[in-house]
Amino acid sequence: MAALNRHANPVLLLLLCSTLFSLVTPHEFRTDGTVIELDESSFDSAIASFDRILVDFYAPWCGHCKRLSPELDSAAPVLAALKEPVFIAKLNADKYRKLASKYEIDGFPTLKLFVHGVPEDYTGPRKAELLTNHIRKLASPNVSVLESDASVKDFVKGAGSDLPIFIGFGMEENALATLGGQYKKKAWFGLVKDFSEEMMVLYDFNKFPALVSLYPKYNEQSVFYGPFQEAFLEDFIKQNLLPLTVPIRYETLKLLRDDKRKIVLVIVEDETEDKSVNLLKILRSAATENRDFVFGFIGLKQWGEFAETFGAAKGSDLPKILVWDGDEEYYVVEGLEHLQEEDQESQVRRFLEGYREGKTIKMMVKGPSFKSFMNSIMGVGLVLVIIVMVSVMVAIFYLAGESGDGTPTRPARPENEPGYKPISDSSEGAEEGYQGGNKED
Repeated sequence: MAALNRHANPVLLLLLCSTLFSLVTPHEFRTDGTVIELDESSFDSAIASFDRILVDFYAPWCGHCKRLSPELDSAAPVLAALKEPVFIAKLNADKYRKLASKYEIDGFPTLKLFVHGVPEDYTGPRKAELLTNHIRKLASPNVSVLESDASVKDFVKGAGSDLPIFIGFGMEENALATLGGQYKKKAWFGLVKDFSEEMMVLYDFNKFPALVSLYPKYNEQSVFYGPFQEAFLEDFIKQNLLPLTVPIRYETLKLLRDDKRKIVLVIVEDETEDKSVNLLKILRSAATENRDFVFGFIGLKQWGEFAETFGAAKGSDLPKILVWDGDEEYYVVEGLEHLQEEDQESQVRRFLEGYREGKTIKMMVKGPSFKSFMNSIMGVGLVLVIIVMVSVMVAIFYLAGESGDGTPTRPARPENEPGYKPISDSSEGAEEGYQGGNKED
């Protein structure tokens, strides 16, 4: 045996060592864009192996989980192919209850994004395309450092069109560090180290340092030349989180909730008419010169219910212009409540001057205010959910409480799935299924 060891082939010994080493190394995971199935033995290894991994904590009996699964299957290869890939995994949290308890899983499905091992709840959209966009944003650095013209173009292309983009040219590296983290979910941030005159022409700035704001969805662009103290930078960022003119919709009302500026609101008959499109160009110009306001517009045809809260109804004199406080009050300027077709640019200018001079009449919205409108939307939805849940529970307890001969029966399991166990470690005396909070699609 000793003689054999002395004359052993070094290559064979190396292969043997490699084989033995592979038996004790952490789990190997697929990186081809397939959703990875985890268990108790592989979970920690997966979190440690990937810089960015989205984990779906699911239960096999959960209807929402079943609907989410194909969306994750569609998103997984797209996210895995990114320059800084994000992988998707799933864990049966109903089976592995200790892990579920560790990460405070209180309902199914729950999604958590782990970035360098640190978990963050994902509460964004769950349709594949929208989920992909949101995850890319959450997994990105607070501020991306861009080394060249090419990296700037790639950054802008990769950011997409749904969120504003802020790019600092010639600024200090730490200038956007705090604000990039603070507004991470609302915008993209980048700092360029080296750039050419082509970038200055492309993004229309003639000196640096400069902070360029882009909003591709609305084809808008602006430049800030300082001062670069954080307070001034934040003012510029906040003013450009919204487009110059905001179409009033459910989703934009949610964005307006965080903005403290008053809203110059113009109500037209139909946003798509040529005369409305021309008026919108005038409003954009006015918004550029009056950044202390948000400028919004709404068509009676597009959202009549909301327009009517400001006294604009079918057959009324439109366009109507007013200043809204975002709550229950709005103001019209004496003699300038409506815009005539001729010279609307000067009418808008005189309206703003009149408002600033206090030549206003205060009025109250006729229906739900901005805040109460949003609260009522959420409130009604919540009430409906509660009513449905209570009705279902009453029916279940009624049907489960009596058998055909009137004798009591055991409580039903969730979705009548066999083998269901509660999520707590101790199942002694527990016969009801998991009752955590709902996680909807």
